[in-house]
Amino acid sequence: MKNYRALILFLLFFSSTSLFSKNIIDTLYSKNYNAFKSGEFFEYKLYYGFFNASYASLELKEEILGDKEIFRASAIGRTTGLARLFFKVEDLYETYFDKNLVKPLKSTRNIYEGGYVKNTETTYDYDYNKALLYNKLTNEKKEFKLGENIQDIVSTFYYLRKHLDISKLNPGDYIYVNIFFDSENYPFKMKFLGIENIKTKFGTIECMKLNPYMEAGRVFRSNKGLELWVTNDDNRVPIKVKANLRIGTIVADLTTFRGLTNPFKIVIND
Repeated sequence: MKNYRALILFLLFFSSTSLFSKNIIDTLYSKNYNAFKSGEFFEYKLYYGFFNASYASLELKEEILGDKEIFRASAIGRTTGLARLFFKVEDLYETYFDKNLVKPLKSTRNIYEGGYVKNTETTYDYDYNKALLYNKLTNEKKEFKLGENIQDIVSTFYYLRKHLDISKLNPGDYIYVNIFFDSENYPFKMKFLGIENIKTKFGTIECMKLNPYMEAGRVFRSNKGLELWVTNDDNRVPIKVKANLRIGTIVADLTTFRGLTNPFKIVIND
């Protein structure tokens, strides 16, 4: 059942990551796209063979943090059906971020995964380039140094949707993200493979295809065992994820969306 937990976390991660090339980090903020708004919502279902194993969702709302108007993004993952009987997962990740620059100001993680429980809150201090991690279960506080151009696993999605010019990408480009997660700075990379049309319940959609690099081991067959498709439009929404695991293949599909800022481009309305 650890495979379901890994896939939920994976989908939450890729519902909250997009694309950027290392050589355009310095100019990232020169672009400012109208890519999302309050009220946006996505839901995904994860399938293992014929079984519906889990679902994940991502929602964006406006809020006030201190005296500042910000966005709060909430990512939820949970097992369903038979998977829930064997391995119950209830994950909630939330990020509060600046509406213009899209920098995480506060991140929360409240999870239950088969008896494993974690409830933390992270606040970011960019003046001193550090993160303060508060463990609500043990009442412990720790400080950690932040890497450069850091995001968390949820804010990254919005950060890149708002600032990245995807026309800069060419097939074969490697894509890099620096993420602070669970007290550590994580470098992460994907390879842009090109454009591909994907059949969905909404019709056929033109997508960017990516190969995320994950550590091979007990869960994934190889470090290239994942495929990701993201809409090739101004929304840049993850449409489909395919994970080749040691136990088989799990697929995650977008099943529900609402509140998009830009038109959802359908190549063929099946």
